[in-house]
Amino acid sequence: MTRRHFLAFSASLVRAAESSRSLLLVTEAEAKRMRDFVRMDRSSRIDGYARAALAAGPWSVTFKRPQGLKVDTGPNDYVSEAPYWFPDPKNPNGPYIRRDGEHNEARFTGNTNDLRTMAAAVLSLGMGAFFAGKPGCTDHASKILSVWFLDPRTCMNPNLEHGQMIRGINTGRGAGMIDTQYLIHAAQGVVLLEMAGGLNADISAGVRRWYADYVKWMTTSSHGASERKAGNNHATWWTTQVAAYAAFTGDAVLRRMAWDHFRNYLVPAEIQPDGSCPREEERTRSLHYSSMNQDSFSLLCRLAQLDGEDLWHFHTGKGIGVEKSFFYLLPYMLRPETWKKQQIDTYDPGIHYFAGLGGIGLPSEKLLSAYLGIPREDTPWVQFIDIVIRGTRA
Repeated sequence: MTRRHFLAFSASLVRAAESSRSLLLVTEAEAKRMRDFVRMDRSSRIDGYARAALAAGPWSVTFKRPQGLKVDTGPNDYVSEAPYWFPDPKNPNGPYIRRDGEHNEARFTGNTNDLRTMAAAVLSLGMGAFFAGKPGCTDHASKILSVWFLDPRTCMNPNLEHGQMIRGINTGRGAGMIDTQYLIHAAQGVVLLEMAGGLNADISAGVRRWYADYVKWMTTSSHGASERKAGNNHATWWTTQVAAYAAFTGDAVLRRMAWDHFRNYLVPAEIQPDGSCPREEERTRSLHYSSMNQDSFSLLCRLAQLDGEDLWHFHTGKGIGVEKSFFYLLPYMLRPETWKKQQIDTYDPGIHYFAGLGGIGLPSEKLLSAYLGIPREDTPWVQFIDIVIRGTRA
């Protein structure tokens, strides 16, 4: 990058920071361009997401409770079980054993599934309200948000003390925080609802208070401390969540902490000089986890960009930076069959977006062209990110 291009890029970061107004992944100017893009190209899909969300919910952690788990939880506590742990055939009543990449379909997933569905619904209703002006979205979203976050009888306690527990081993662990990455989707949905107008100020403020309490727990609890230094995608997603929730709640101190953690720990600890991430490549779904990790890195860089920080071009003293990981994975995203490490299930490049966000963030035509050539998964979050990428290029 020439000095002229660098100065222009830096100026664009400042303008983004000044205009973002805590809109998470977009600026106000970008949001308007995205709305024009949707009206020309995506209105039917957005309408479909909103219609489905209007007919569903609300959800609560109190509606489905685990049975048979030896764990003392209150009715408002989120509970999940680690996906890759199973009864030991040699000791059926003993501690569970790990089979990486294989999902235990008998585990308790009630709260996990409902959190993901709730977050997708809030995002869908936010897109319906802001992009399409669809009536009813704000009212129904208000009900969903009140039940999940605000009503004392049904709200989720703002912690994950019992996330991804393992029978016979623990009653919760730091790794459970990977479950709440979907709360980023809900936060973005709230922002879109606010931009559309009509979301009750008490609900907006109450949801933000919940997120502030949750991110405080993430950054002060023993589970949070272990996840922060996990050394793999869990540490990346912990940092991305902290950054997103700090942006949502207006916490500048935590945002700066996230950017420093990226520079001082995530990049040096996780990425090798060639761009590989060994902790992801040792997994049985290694291409999936490598891509998932880069998705989180790209979201983190995007959040930083809108806060006036350029993490896209950060390099360690050894020259290591995230763009090396993007380009390292790019050939395998395009041709997954050439990946030589373990990938025990089918890899779907259409759910991953690091090449797109990296393409507009670095910027890189090579990354962006590759991203644009891959069909996207038909889900609200993937489609929202796709609208960010395609709709803000103008």
